[in-house]
Amino acid sequence: MAGMLYLVPTPIGNLGDISIRCRQTLEQADFIAAEDTRVSLKLLNHLGIKKPLVSYYEHNKDFKGNVILDRILAGETCALVSDAGSPAISDPGEDLVKQCAAAGITVCAIPGPCAVITALSISGQSTGRFCFEGFLSTAKKSRREHLEALVNETRTMIFYEAPHKLLSTLEDMAEVFGGDRPISLCRELTKLHEEVVRTTLVEAIAKYTDQPPKGEFVLVIAGAPERVKEVATADDAAARVKALMDTGISRKDAIKQTAKELNLPKNVVYDAALTIDA
Repeated sequence: MAGMLYLVPTPIGNLGDISIRCRQTLEQADFIAAEDTRVSLKLLNHLGIKKPLVSYYEHNKDFKGNVILDRILAGETCALVSDAGSPAISDPGEDLVKQCAAAGITVCAIPGPCAVITALSISGQSTGRFCFEGFLSTAKKSRREHLEALVNETRTMIFYEAPHKLLSTLEDMAEVFGGDRPISLCRELTKLHEEVVRTTLVEAIAKYTDQPPKGEFVLVIAGAPERVKEVATADDAAARVKALMDTGISRKDAIKQTAKELNLPKNVVYDAALTIDA
């Protein structure tokens, strides 16, 4: 009988955020797959838990994923953890979940700490609709292409960023989104020096140019303003019908095409077309 894969979120800063259920799952698992076994060992020692650890990270996930899968298929239960937060979110655990799903293995996700939701909730930005974009590429061209694809995104956008890349990322964002775009920079979440800076992109650039950034950041950026859709008028319809007729199209076809182009009822366009010869 196959075992199970548990996704166990770990504290993103404050060790007191580990839940009773997370602790029990780690205690009951046959083994723990960890992004960095050294980091996970510190947590396990804090909890007084001793379990076999298997390293599972970006550069060994293909090989170790198969090893873990075989052990689960043989009946063992695996608890997957990342260095901090929920595994499989902007994390190589995503691939292990896919492997287990393809093999018919039950995957159970336990709710818990997640930097994305923590930052969004205290950002002061709109929380009704949002998109998580993870880490941007270190390559400037790829980073710009990623941002340019989001230039018309109206949902709140969330990114992860390291301190040494923060300024270059903010500068690219200001060029693409505009310097006045609101941003909340959430730093050291749940830790002693937790900080949320609510400002604009251009002001953030000035701040972190004078004050070198420290700690891991979650960037929460306001989406683009909703564009007000312009409604075509009767004059617009008349002008378009005339322009089409001037190309040789019949009045009937010009009215039909104009109604479709301007998203207007045919009778409205027809009435407007009557004014052309007046």
